[in-house]
Amino acid sequence: MSDSTPTSTPAPTSTPAADEAVRAELTRLRDSIDNIDAAVVHMLAERFKCTQQVGFLKAEHQLPPADPAREARQIARLRELAESAKLDPAFAEKLLNFIIAEVIRHHETIADGTR
Repeated sequence: MSDSTPTSTPAPTSTPAADEAVRAELTRLRDSIDNIDAAVVHMLAERFKCTQQVGFLKAEHQLPPADPAREARQIARLRELAESAKLDPAFAEKLLNFIIAEVIRHHETIADGTR
């Protein structure tokens, strides 16, 4: 009587050399990610330095902290940039909305301090 139960093929085992190559590639990629993260933080810091100057200018001239028309233009512009960069435009919009909300909060704080 033959056994009709299918036999499973054992999972391939990786060799120590393959494991080392994978670890090296992960390290290389993660180092790149870390560098990009650092660049993003520095770019955001520069952006907030500029928006802080905008906040002081707005407060000095009694302009409102938010500019909905500019925000809408910036969102549309960023969505286009995201599409051309193969980045999800919805994600880019969420990120910009988060940043804009923080900028407005800073502008309100600056305005409150100058009144």
